[in-house]
Amino acid sequence: MQEHIKAIPSNRLQFFPIMMFAVIMGLGGLTLVYERMTSVFFFPISVAMAILVVTVCLFFLVLFFYILKIIRFKEEVKKEFSHPIRVNFFAAFSISMLILSIDFRVFSIEISQIFFIIGALFHIFFTYYTIKFWINNNLEIQHSNPAWFIPIVGNLIVPIAGVGIVDNTILYFYFSIGIFFWIILFAIILNRIIFHNQFAPKFMPTLFILIAPPAIGFISYIKLTGSLDFFAQILFNLGIFFTILVFVMYKNFVKIKFFISWWAFTFPMAAVTLSTVLMYELTKNDIYAIFAYVLTFTTTIIVLLVAIATIKHMKKKEICIME
Repeated sequence: MQEHIKAIPSNRLQFFPIMMFAVIMGLGGLTLVYERMTSVFFFPISVAMAILVVTVCLFFLVLFFYILKIIRFKEEVKKEFSHPIRVNFFAAFSISMLILSIDFRVFSIEISQIFFIIGALFHIFFTYYTIKFWINNNLEIQHSNPAWFIPIVGNLIVPIAGVGIVDNTILYFYFSIGIFFWIILFAIILNRIIFHNQFAPKFMPTLFILIAPPAIGFISYIKLTGSLDFFAQILFNLGIFFTILVFVMYKNFVKIKFFISWWAFTFPMAAVTLSTVLMYELTKNDIYAIFAYVLTFTTTIIVLLVAIATIKHMKKKEICIME
């Protein structure tokens, strides 16, 4: 084992990014899509199971390498943890665990509970740490981007994973944080997008993250209240609006050089697909069924393209390098 660890190139491990957990978010989200399509539209469960196996294996592989990085390159980890942009991606670890918790609901409630408890505890820690970091450091407007949603607005995922595991009082706490800060952070990021310089090319894919808060917020709200009311309709339709918006802006994305941030394309697409499936369940309106099929196909293609690009650039040793 020691010889195997020593065989890992130090420089590659040194620059192994916390952003790698976005891969788990994307694949875990795709697993959820196929689980819901199996339940609602009778897709074969084997597809969801196969993606889940791959997702779990990759989760523990990424976790292993990052723990190894913590052991061997503490200073590099500290740099990431104090970086005004990269600090936001630490919550991708806790969100990955929460997504896996939801994934396992279909197969094992015990495993689901373990992932939920650890994920929820880590996520609230990252929430408080990130807000404290923002307050105590002189951040500038160019540091803002949709990745800011991950540690704070990501709390909206907790009620989806936690219903039936913990009391709803706790879940409303997480939901309140997520929905409140979504409104505030969205205003800040919109100000950045319109009135200041464009994002660096490597962060352009994070614009897709704009889709996730209303889509996840809609699912979370329905899980907590069971009510397809006016507010729920607003959340759902905003998710659809942002999905159309980013596709209208496709020219902003097609020529971007590959970065691991491409995985930001994936989970938001899974989120809006899941919200559309849920809307069909609640309304039985065939238009939502059509949207669900189209979005499932689109999300699958995007995940496959990003996964292929990732493998291709890994072979070229263009990932986990100094930036």
